[in-house]
Amino acid sequence: MSKKSIHEIKSTPLGAGNGASMQMLISPEVAPNFAMRKFVIKSGGYMPLHTNAVEHEQYVLSGSAKVKIGNEELIAQKDDILYIPANTPHSYVVEGDESYEFLCLVPNKEDKIEMV
Repeated sequence: MSKKSIHEIKSTPLGAGNGASMQMLISPEVAPNFAMRKFVIKSGGYMPLHTNAVEHEQYVLSGSAKVKIGNEELIAQKDDILYIPANTPHSYVVEGDESYEFLCLVPNKEDKIEMV
């Protein structure tokens, strides 16, 4: 795969949280080192506090959310860039009426997700 439209990729609701879904834009089967995913959390939605065994690099496309990363709590919004180290608890709560949308890149390593 060299090119694909985002509109061709199925959005999958997430089991944890409320109003959150993910699109796998570039899967580990396609790219050898990193996967690219797009997350959408609808207004009023959230993703609960959890950890991942792999780091996350995120770019916020739209909206605003209160994001907790370890002991830090911040407001992330359009054009912000976030780095979440591996095994660091993090969560998202959407602020305002607009969905919070972000790209998330992760290394193609085994990822274990744990709720905190």
